Amino acid sequence: QVQLVESGGGLVQAGGSLRLSCAASGRTFSSYAMGWFRQAPGKEREFAAVISGSGGTTYYANSVKGRFTISRDNAKNTVYLQMNSLKPEDVDVYYCAASSTPHGISWYVSASAYDCWGRGTQVTVSS
Repeated sequence: QVQLVESGGGLVQAGGSLRLSCAASGRTFSSYAMGWFRQAPGKEREFAAVISGSGGTTYYANSVKGRFTISRDNAKNTVYLQMNSLKPEDVDVYYCAASSTPHGISWYVSASAYDCWGRGTQVTVSS
């Protein structure tokens, strides 16, 4: 298993940008599909984006498509989420997650597809 640590959250004005990072431990990072989820208080964790182990395939929730970009640097054991045109409704705790199970990319929209989770980083958007 890998251990995941998110960073990069903070307060930003609506329309602004943030880049989240998720650093992973372990020597087999490239074998994991990596996802970003978000969760508001009292709500279920919601899928945002996923990237395959090689980085060649990505998939986004409709709510973030065109505004968020997921990427990874396997040499640095890090996955990123570039968030542009942020909206007040993007306010959430953002979590990264790792899945060691090979599957079609759309399978990873479910939180149950993931083996490991980070502790989250807070994103706040002021209107």
